[in-house]
Amino acid sequence: MTDSAEAGRRVGEGFVPLLRQVPGFVAYYWVDAGDGVMVSTSVFEDRAGADESVRKAADFVRDNLASLLPQAPQITAGEVVAAG
Repeated sequence: MTDSAEAGRRVGEGFVPLLRQVPGFVAYYWVDAGDGVMVSTSVFEDRAGADESVRKAADFVRDNLASLLPQAPQITAGEVVAAG
């Protein structure tokens, strides 16, 4: 069962504080795109921080969000090539 409001609450209260401790952390966004679709974007100064955030995210999802998500998260990583 998807519960985007509860997932967002858990992410905001539990996961975001963990990410802020990762070296190179810049920003994190959790977006409710509707119809059970949730998207997150993490921004780090370097790949090492991004890689650590993926490990922390996997643990957090397993321990805190799995029951609220309709399917396993998909991870895509890359470098910023344009920003506004």
